[in-house]
Amino acid sequence: QLQASGGGLVQAGGSLRLSCATSGRTYSVYTMGWFRQAPGKEREFVAAISWSGGSTYYADSVKGRFAIFRDNAKNTVYLRMNSLKPEDTAVYYCAAAPATTDWGTMLKGGMDYWGKGTQVTVSS
Repeated sequence: QLQASGGGLVQAGGSLRLSCATSGRTYSVYTMGWFRQAPGKEREFVAAISWSGGSTYYADSVKGRFAIFRDNAKNTVYLRMNSLKPEDTAVYYCAAAPATTDWGTMLKGGMDYWGKGTQVTVSS
């Protein structure tokens, strides 16, 4: 089970930290990712992190502003979002896939487990 939290309303240029609490499985051996979906748009990839935390990948639109990291001891994955822009407004979802899943598949949304989203709204 995945539970995202930490969303809210923030002004442009501000920061938020999203958390994804995991339970029920050994998510420490899963690749974890964050995706988002804005109104009227398709869901898109934001960031992903390998089971060990040694590899990360970001969408070009958030590179340099967002950081994904995980604490396997706490069964939690985080997304630190800095320099937020109005176009970052979306519902953010965390997701998980077995570590053996191809990264290309995952980046296209091919994750096995999804949590409920958390709303992030950035005002201009």
